[in-house]
Amino acid sequence: MRPGTTASHGGAGSRTAGGERALTGVAAGGRFPGGEPRELPRLWHVTLSVSGERAPTAEVRRALEQLAHDHPFLLTSRYADDHAEIRYWEEARDLHDAAAVALRLWGEHRRTAGLPPWEIVGLEVIDRATYHQRVAAGYGPVPATPVGVHPF
Repeated sequence: MRPGTTASHGGAGSRTAGGERALTGVAAGGRFPGGEPRELPRLWHVTLSVSGERAPTAEVRRALEQLAHDHPFLLTSRYADDHAEIRYWEEARDLHDAAAVALRLWGEHRRTAGLPPWEIVGLEVIDRATYHQRVAAGYGPVPATPVGVHPF
């Protein structure tokens, strides 16, 4: 599990008080309470797109660099004065958990990283095999090189 995330050991159908799914994390090779085997965490390639009102590009770059410093799991970020795209690998039990973490990323770190008050306008979460199939076929997200924060 990635630093900064929390684990809940309720079953796949456990819900929080608000009716949302509780996130579940288990160390590689671990077992859930009761000893029954469950699906272990997998890698998911996440692309998060955000946009909003124009902001100075130097401030957008600095904020994305701060986010990458605070969370070194981020592979690459591309930005302009009114939109940005963040790509990274997330370790999660299933797509729902990976997407839930991704949807919280921008809002939870807006203040601490100084991110613009943009909204999430796109989210793609694909498993590792699908990512590699797309790259091999010549379409889809190309490997995130160079790693870092770059203008569009």
